[in-house]
Amino acid sequence: MSALPLPRTARRRVAVVALVAALLAGCALTLAVGQLGIPLARQPHALLDLLDGGGGLALRRLRGPRLATGLGTGAALGLAGALFQRATANPLVTPDVIGITAAAGAGTALATFWHLPVLPGSLAGALLAGLLVGWVTTTGFRNPGAVIVAGIGVAAGATAITQLVLVWSRQAEAMALASALTGSLNSRSCQDALLVWLVLLPGWLAALALRTDLDLVALGDEAAHGLGSRPGTTRALSLGLGIVLTAAAVAVAGPITFVALTAPHLARWFGGRPAMGTAALVGALEVCLADLAVAHWTVLDGLPVGVVTALLGGIFLGFLLLSQFRKGAL
Repeated sequence: MSALPLPRTARRRVAVVALVAALLAGCALTLAVGQLGIPLARQPHALLDLLDGGGGLALRRLRGPRLATGLGTGAALGLAGALFQRATANPLVTPDVIGITAAAGAGTALATFWHLPVLPGSLAGALLAGLLVGWVTTTGFRNPGAVIVAGIGVAAGATAITQLVLVWSRQAEAMALASALTGSLNSRSCQDALLVWLVLLPGWLAALALRTDLDLVALGDEAAHGLGSRPGTTRALSLGLGIVLTAAAVAVAGPITFVALTAPHLARWFGGRPAMGTAALVGALEVCLADLAVAHWTVLDGLPVGVVTALLGGIFLGFLLLSQFRKGAL
């Protein structure tokens, strides 16, 4: 006798519990494995010491800030990807694909080169890319083919700007700017973690406020209007919020690509619907596991996190493009 499938609500709850458990396990392993690792049995005590203003060097200065920055970055990118996909009803529209992540990286590189605050620079680059893609496609990100072509052009231009800044920079500055090309969690500080979380937490609350309107937009513009929603305003607010979240993530860790693309799809697969909170959890877990791999797996030793996510995300994008092509969406 075959088991009955779980109701959608129960499935979503099971998925959230499983993701939280996996994320906690990933965090514990990140703190425990390798030199200066904190044994699992001592981690609760070490965390309590940290809350009291103490804590060991490994937790306060080395692993703690890197882990917190990675979790915040992954969650911000996952949430941004979900906002983009739900606002446009296009599974291919994410900050990675349409060049916003690369443009935020270029803005970060320029801001660093000119000794300006990185978050405004990252945000300016991301906003400019979003406006440029919207202007070129003239379809509000709805045509997958046009969006991909425009995104390739924007990403190429942004990468060229970043590389030009690297050429202009001296050797020491160029090393600091390397994350603007690939995305890295090396040498992250408490300030980096604080910055991304200060953007992520209110961004998540704003996304929750938009959830009902996004559900109505999914029914079509006419139905949404009839039910009292404003689809154009909802899309603009959702895309703007996604751009801000992406800019914050890139400002602290560089362009860790394809997390924003894969997280919403995996969240839908786990939970049965494109829930934004689940996408944020998946994004945080992706970055946590990728960072664990590059820190302790010999094959990937020394690689930036962005290289791993780009490799896996590129394969995922290939399968997604093939699926869309077979459906006639491209």
